[in-house]
Amino acid sequence: MKYWDSSALVPLLIAEASTGALRALHDRDPDQTVWCLTPVEVASALARRVREGLSADRERDIRAAWGMVSERWQEVASLELVRARASRLLNTHPIRASDALQLAAALVACDERPDALAFVCVDDRLRDAARKEGFSVLPT
Repeated sequence: MKYWDSSALVPLLIAEASTGALRALHDRDPDQTVWCLTPVEVASALARRVREGLSADRERDIRAAWGMVSERWQEVASLELVRARASRLLNTHPIRASDALQLAAALVACDERPDALAFVCVDDRLRDAARKEGFSVLPT
């Protein structure tokens, strides 16, 4: 089981430079932990691609794949615990609020033992913050 940030989930669905490495990670271990608001971030990324000209057929295929991926994941739903940790993270690392919430959810998911859960992410600032919090960050 690994914690997947939305920056890593989107390339599972839409071809990007990191897609191959992320699909390989997912194929080896398809069980994922995500924050309960991650689906909103993924929907935002997909909506942006549609505005940029993604075809209706391709959007339908992506939504079907998203449905299959999301069937297996576990969600961190404790908003109060996530919010409290995110506030600390914003004062510790140069990351955006959404990234602090993702990282906080990962800390909640592992009961503050980051060595027990890998963090899958392709955003450089968030990867750096996750490493400093003690997570093993993938892909390498």
